[in-house]
Amino acid sequence: MTTFKEIRGQLIRSVSSDPANPQLGQIWYNNTIGSLKGYQSIGGAISSGGNLNTGRRTLAGAGTQTAGIAIAGGPPSVTDVEEYDGSTWTSATGIPTATQQMAAGGTQAAAIAFGGQVVPPFGVVQNATYEYSGGSWTSGGNMGTGRYNLAGCGTQTASLATGGTTVNPSPPPNFKGRNLTEEYGGTSWTAGGTYPIEVTGIRTAGTQTAALGVGGSQFGAWIVSTVNEYNGASWTSGGSMSQQNTEGGISGIQTAAIYAGGFGGPAAPTSDVRNRIEIYNGTAWTTQPATLTIARSDLAASNQGPTTQTMFFGGPSPTGSSQLTEEWNDPTFGVRTLTTS
Repeated sequence: MTTFKEIRGQLIRSVSSDPANPQLGQIWYNNTIGSLKGYQSIGGAISSGGNLNTGRRTLAGAGTQTAGIAIAGGPPSVTDVEEYDGSTWTSATGIPTATQQMAAGGTQAAAIAFGGQVVPPFGVVQNATYEYSGGSWTSGGNMGTGRYNLAGCGTQTASLATGGTTVNPSPPPNFKGRNLTEEYGGTSWTAGGTYPIEVTGIRTAGTQTAALGVGGSQFGAWIVSTVNEYNGASWTSGGSMSQQNTEGGISGIQTAAIYAGGFGGPAAPTSDVRNRIEIYNGTAWTTQPATLTIARSDLAASNQGPTTQTMFFGGPSPTGSSQLTEEWNDPTFGVRTLTTS
């Protein structure tokens, strides 16, 4: 026989203060302030992680929130590499060449980094590939076209390199965004499908055969909100971002990605630096209520992380290069005031 308690549902206690350790789904009435409260998901939230030992921007990132890796950066270009264990960054074996604006992929124990430029001297563009074993770096096959500020994703044995900048050093220097895609098979790079636009500052997430290309800028033209999806052979249009954006941090897969920071506006250069966080569901982007603590571009992300758990680190700060690490978790649970309206 059904009891009155079963028909009525949960008993709501009246208390003078919120419980110290509520359980998920617990509801209570705080009679001191006259509010009905509950412990539930409050959506995604940003929290502070451990600081990098060496503050820098234009660095590359890979791995996950609990096993991340920060690679090189600048300015000036550095060789510094650090590993993250979920709370603390520890210095690791440096990359062979001091480089900034590289791209990276893989895990903390099997990372790959490629491209970039050496500064100073200005405009020495790199085509080198370096593979990390968790303790040391070895040289891989050179890219077909060296470039910096390019995008990278995938794994150490199946990577994707997209876009970026090349420089003709003849005076005056001629900078050019590229629409090149190259695929790495573990030993050498081969040409992939051409990206729809010539772009630098683009960011990619996913795998070599299911990648997402987001934003970027075109020299002498516009910062773009363009999003494209790669199937291992060709790029097709995806859902555009709500605003133009370039040089942010990205993590996730083709159908579930998270993008934070960067800068935007109708044209480059611009001072419109962002703290915005957006999530892609495979069709459309949704701006999140939570934001980065400090608006910044040229930051890195743990690019193997899911949209529910990742981190963003480095980038400029008001006084130079940032050591800041910020962790994103979704869902985050907390106390909320409940209403019936």
